Amino acid sequence: MALLPHALIGKRLQLSDALLREFPELREARFRRGGVPPRIGGWFLGAPSVAGIALGHTVWIASDAHLTPSLLLHELEHVRQWRTVRWFAWRYVWESLRRGYEANRFEVAARLAVNSRIRRT
Repeated sequence: MALLPHALIGKRLQLSDALLREFPELREARFRRGGVPPRIGGWFLGAPSVAGIALGHTVWIASDAHLTPSLLLHELEHVRQWRTVRWFAWRYVWESLRRGYEANRFEVAARLAVNSRIRRT
């Protein structure tokens, strides 16, 4: 019976103490591994899955994705966007339809935030 919830919502992902010491801001989000959300995100991009997807304050990381600071920080930026941008989900979809995934302003902002944060490390 426990397999069904894990298949749907993944398993709680505990980040390492070393990673949290280096990037304490990652504590702002909850992280899960696997589940349906990365697959649904992939469908929108014509792929089997995405490496990560943020929905509200939770980040889902695909089961086969490498846990890198860049990926985690990128998704953390989307968590912050969920908190600060009104109607974020709809705006994100609209941006993707208008400009495509790569030029979506929320994706651009996430990439810039990661690059800035990694440079400071």
